[in-house]
Amino acid sequence: MRGFRWPPPPDGGPRTWGPGPGAPRTGRPALPEPETELVTTPHGVRLEQLVTGVGDPVTVFAHGLGNGIATTRPFGSGVAGRKVFFQFRGHGRSDAPPGPWSYLDLARDLRAVADLRGATRAFGASLGAGALCRLLVESPERFDRLVFFLPAALDHPRGQAARDRITDLLDAVAGGDASAVADVVAVELPPAVRNTPAGWAYLRQRLDHLLRDGLAPGLAALPDQAPLRDRAALAAVTAPALVIANAGDELHPVEVAEQLAAALPRATLHVYDRPGVLWSERADLRERISGFLNG
Repeated sequence: MRGFRWPPPPDGGPRTWGPGPGAPRTGRPALPEPETELVTTPHGVRLEQLVTGVGDPVTVFAHGLGNGIATTRPFGSGVAGRKVFFQFRGHGRSDAPPGPWSYLDLARDLRAVADLRGATRAFGASLGAGALCRLLVESPERFDRLVFFLPAALDHPRGQAARDRITDLLDAVAGGDASAVADVVAVELPPAVRNTPAGWAYLRQRLDHLLRDGLAPGLAALPDQAPLRDRAALAAVTAPALVIANAGDELHPVEVAEQLAAALPRATLHVYDRPGVLWSERADLRERISGFLNG
């Protein structure tokens, strides 16, 4: 299979070269996106939010850098009660107040959404995991259960690979060139997925959001910061926690997940043994998260 190409095939299927059977060229039409709302927080920043499900408990989901509601919604599959998904400042339709921004600012965004909806459980992915850690240093008893998916940094800034990735993404989005944005986003997909219907669907969704709403330049400085001064401050957190890592992921080193699990008194660490867990272990991942949060 050759490398990634943009634009996608007009009929939505994968493209192969040379002899041999091709995969089906048809697929289900995309479901319409649910309507989100803008909520005003006590610190004056309006944040985009989506609430699904009914009843208690309430779980808040915090996304990764350059991602958003659409990429965190699958983690809520099977989670009981209401699920609150939101966009950090600088993402989607959320405000982008004057910077520079810090993890403390992100923690305030997360806390505000959680408080407004009465969330008692929290999920944080990558950047969201860092913001959740920062919130817990200030309020260690804020949540009853915690999930950290692919934590990227604790008391040291992220590596050069993360800095390069967000810079490339911000430059491509600012330029408004779908092909350039697609080239950057395609790196998020395992090679085996990039030229499949599922891969194209993911790319289309990401491009629709990024080119419609953009990303704020203020996000560029976040990889140079650490969420915490000292991870030992997490020793005061008594809630059960699940920490999930993925071997071979240079943007989210397993070492960071191990450090986080060691710092939290009641943490369980699970490490998947190969990259691309969102594609290769999707069912297990969802069951693991929902089983823990519903426990």
